[in-house]
Amino acid sequence: MRFTSEQRFDDGVLERGFTIGEIPGLLWTPASTPAPAPLLLLGHPGGLDNMYPRLMARARHAAAEGFAAATIELPGGGERPRSAAAEQARADLLRALEGGRPVDDDIVDRLVVPLVDMAVPEWRGVLDVLLSVPGIGRTVGYAGGVIAVGVRLAVVEPRISAALLFAGSFVPRITFEEARRVTIPLHVLLQWDDEGNDRQMALDLFDAFGSKEKTLHANMGGHTGVPPFEGDAGNRFFARHLM
Repeated sequence: MRFTSEQRFDDGVLERGFTIGEIPGLLWTPASTPAPAPLLLLGHPGGLDNMYPRLMARARHAAAEGFAAATIELPGGGERPRSAAAEQARADLLRALEGGRPVDDDIVDRLVVPLVDMAVPEWRGVLDVLLSVPGIGRTVGYAGGVIAVGVRLAVVEPRISAALLFAGSFVPRITFEEARRVTIPLHVLLQWDDEGNDRQMALDLFDAFGSKEKTLHANMGGHTGVPPFEGDAGNRFFARHLM
């Protein structure tokens, strides 16, 4: 792990940019905690520079409650090498949406499944390193999207004890099979009027989760209209399961 930048905000939160191999990321740690801070892995759809304001706000909000937070750039996102197959699948997706046609399973599988297959091992390798950073505790949660990435991590990564998943991305059929194997506590956010989300698919996925404790918060509004109070609800969820 190589730290590439550092800044401290006026609330005392320390933000450090890092690289692990070819993977860039950001780590936020709270000003002070009486014990090592539980770690939240912040998922997002890629394009770390564009997502930074929202990720930074989420991380600082969590840090105020004693959590550390980290995120990485997804494969194919930002300055990372592009995949020709993924670019073609993304173009096919946009054409379907612009033409008002249903997005079929083939497009979703070509776009999302390879991303999950690449991103999840990277997240697990990064987690190995993050847990060795001084001040980071051993309890871990996942918060965000892409939801198929979060579901796979919830199945295969035993160090993740709870997950807050953002419903708002297309879901491959294999993710429904994996959802039945998820057993950790879940808190799922759904924007009812999300222009890019199949609401019924999100509800069906929630129904498929095998967790005994799972909560769905559905709010009116579009993709980026998640109410601010959901940040407080997410912190309370993680406090119950990670602290």
